[in-house]
Amino acid sequence: MESLKRLIPELSEELRDDILPFWIGLEDRERGGFFGRMDGTGVLHPDAPKGVVMHARILWTFSAAYRLFGDPACRAAAGAAGAFLLGKFCDGEYGGVYWSLSADGRPLETKKQFYGLSFAVYGLSEYYRATGDREALDAAVRLYGEIERHAFDPQYDGYFEASDRAWNLLDDMRLSDKDANEKKTMNTHLHILEAYTNLYRVWPDPGLRQKLSNLLRLFLRRLLSPATNHLGLFFGERWEDRSEGVYSYGHDIEASWLLLEAAEVLGDPELMQEVLPRTSALARAALEGYMPDGSMAYEGNAGGITDRERHWWVQAETMVGLYYLSAFHGEERAAAMLLDTWDYIKGHLLDRESGEWFWSIRADGRVNLDDDKAGIWKCPYHNGRMCLELLERLGGVPEQK
Repeated sequence: MESLKRLIPELSEELRDDILPFWIGLEDRERGGFFGRMDGTGVLHPDAPKGVVMHARILWTFSAAYRLFGDPACRAAAGAAGAFLLGKFCDGEYGGVYWSLSADGRPLETKKQFYGLSFAVYGLSEYYRATGDREALDAAVRLYGEIERHAFDPQYDGYFEASDRAWNLLDDMRLSDKDANEKKTMNTHLHILEAYTNLYRVWPDPGLRQKLSNLLRLFLRRLLSPATNHLGLFFGERWEDRSEGVYSYGHDIEASWLLLEAAEVLGDPELMQEVLPRTSALARAALEGYMPDGSMAYEGNAGGITDRERHWWVQAETMVGLYYLSAFHGEERAAAMLLDTWDYIKGHLLDRESGEWFWSIRADGRVNLDDDKAGIWKCPYHNGRMCLELLERLGGVPEQK
């Protein structure tokens, strides 16, 4: 792993001189929270709606950065995101969090997407971890309870996708227009698992432990195909696989390390022995989408790569997944591949003029300026977390005095 030490100054510089300052600059100091959108050409849309996922991910990123570096500017940004989340996104009548708000903080889409609740748990638990703010922990625990009461399926296991404001399950549960309208998805389960892992770090409740362990086993037994070693994407209520043979390489590589992280946090040796070989197989299956230039393609199927667009988040998750593949599974080539992916990111995705990362590189090599630089889905979470995770794993975080 010594070859990866050279990443420490580069990742630190990218995080602290590019990603974090860019997002601090998007704070809406008049109306609260952060501006809802900057388009791919760098034009700010100050009156765009504000999304709960964006704010929860900003909260997580700046909380984690403050925890690791002690930078007061990071605490201030985390505080701004947390205050807006608790003060505006939380539904004081029915509980949960709204999906989106108007630019001035009025409820816009009041549905309860459990993906959104999970990110609120993730961000608030990290804010407590970084600052000791009890209000944040109490809110995270409350939202965890609401996920369990309203999303968990006691008959067939797992979690439903979405409800209306009053917790009635919706007919249209889609997270986005490109998703299939199914009652259960891999994506929501992955981020509930991620949120529960982080909450368990700071609130080791026996009931939460059982739920997190169950989620891990659900991935191994329901979501991860033993035939392909890829994750299914969409499922019916009784776990009928309706993914139509599509593989999401980015989600596969992301899950390969998030599942392992959850097992590590639980500290259950027996469960870890189940998780290790399956996550190794999952990571290696994801690498079917790895390209000769060090990038990771977006999607594929049993016949090979079907979508060669290189999305920013997929490249970031590929770096973390390759680190885990090297460190936990002993894959000799993974460290060199990780360095190649970082070289690809530096050469193609970093916006050297305006800051942050472009959304993607098209299959033909053109920069994608049609999709947002910042928005409901474009946040500092994937690339910021990649830097934070690798810096912490590689020993690149200064000791706090």
